[in-house]
Amino acid sequence: MVTTQAVPALCGNPYAADCSTRRILDRIGDRWTVLIVGILGDGEARFSELRRRIDGVSPKMLTQTLRGLERDGLVSRTVHPEVPVRVVYALTDAGRTLLGPLRALREWSIAHLGDVAASQRAYDQAE
Repeated sequence: MVTTQAVPALCGNPYAADCSTRRILDRIGDRWTVLIVGILGDGEARFSELRRRIDGVSPKMLTQTLRGLERDGLVSRTVHPEVPVRVVYALTDAGRTLLGPLRALREWSIAHLGDVAASQRAYDQAE
């Protein structure tokens, strides 16, 4: 039996509930996506390397995120028919366009870490 899923509207308005841009924002705003794209910005990597370099990611979440990125055309998966089989992941051209914006977010988070931590402490003490 073949099931069909509703395709979100291609409207370009992330404030509209049925707009496909929300799905894209969910994908690129996900913490695992940010970290995976950052690593793949240095070149292709195997699953085990990604898992080793991304502290705290479970194999299940890494697999799900890589599959989603592949489905969205941001990451390619290449299987090399060797013994044992070698699988590598790399950014596509579209995926590479995310490097600049995600680098800016990473740099912003590092630059403002102290300010955010101070605000959190002040907020928590006020409650």
